[in-house]
Amino acid sequence: MKLVTFSPADSVKRIGILTNNKIIDLEIAHEHYKQELSLTLPYIPSEIIDFLRQGNSAMDDAKKIDTAISNNVSLPKRGIYSMESVHLCSPVPRPTSMRDGYAFKQHVEAARRNRGLEMIPEFYEIPIFYFTNHQAVYGPGIIPVEPLHLNQCDFELEIAIVIGKEGINISATEADTHIAGFTIMNDWSARALQMQEMKLNLGPAKGKDFATALGPWLVTPDELESRKISTPNGNTYDLTMRTFIDGEKISEGNVKDMTWTFAQIIERASYGVTLYPGDVIGSGTCGTGCFLELNGSKVYNPPRWVQTGENVVCEIEMLGSLANTIEIRQ
Repeated sequence: MKLVTFSPADSVKRIGILTNNKIIDLEIAHEHYKQELSLTLPYIPSEIIDFLRQGNSAMDDAKKIDTAISNNVSLPKRGIYSMESVHLCSPVPRPTSMRDGYAFKQHVEAARRNRGLEMIPEFYEIPIFYFTNHQAVYGPGIIPVEPLHLNQCDFELEIAIVIGKEGINISATEADTHIAGFTIMNDWSARALQMQEMKLNLGPAKGKDFATALGPWLVTPDELESRKISTPNGNTYDLTMRTFIDGEKISEGNVKDMTWTFAQIIERASYGVTLYPGDVIGSGTCGTGCFLELNGSKVYNPPRWVQTGENVVCEIEMLGSLANTIEIRQ
């Protein structure tokens, strides 16, 4: 099932299901099918965080509705939209929190090698992450930035999970059951700001806090079952990752190349801390998944950075394509 947050009108954000290339308002569809499908809940909220807080009952009701609509069973007479008639937002417009990991060994090795450093042994000891700004999240479309953000502006190709079940001290063996779904993440970075501030051994902060893009929708784990790879440390997935800029392929990786699984990252993140429905956790950048790495590896000489007006498309198999353009804030 693919869950979207969409705006049928200005400033209105509603949760929907994407099926048969149509977006169906989930709250309206739930009311329509409530009796016919013997749905569990009396209603479905119109917003994704509230939906996730209702747990398995809400997800099960939504999947029954998705199946009914896919089979054209007595479709609702309202609340059905074409993709072109609505604005797609981030599937989780305002996450309850947002962490970003560092899970791809290839990216970490290349980034350190480009700075003349050996691979850090601590990488293999803990699945590290940092907190980023959950109030600066965008979906597909324009990313407004300030002039300083254009000084070595960079994309970062990642996959992210959204937590669907609350928990603390979650073991890696059960962590996958806490994942509501997967989405594409572009962790926009202002490298000049980032490198300046990290000399003080804090951050990244201002180099990262201005924008993170998520989307275009949230894909539930059952849709990825055919690509699932089970490991003793949780699941991973055989999904190709690519970035294109104005149609030119810039990077390519695969989700299965994560050294640390999301289950292990969840175990680390939840140690002594409660994770909540709506929390977002990014994988970290895949190998070749940013200009910082590619420039340091002499793929681009002189170095290349994202420019205003360029169409930056991050895509992951079965998760769709997330397209963004950087523009100066008006």
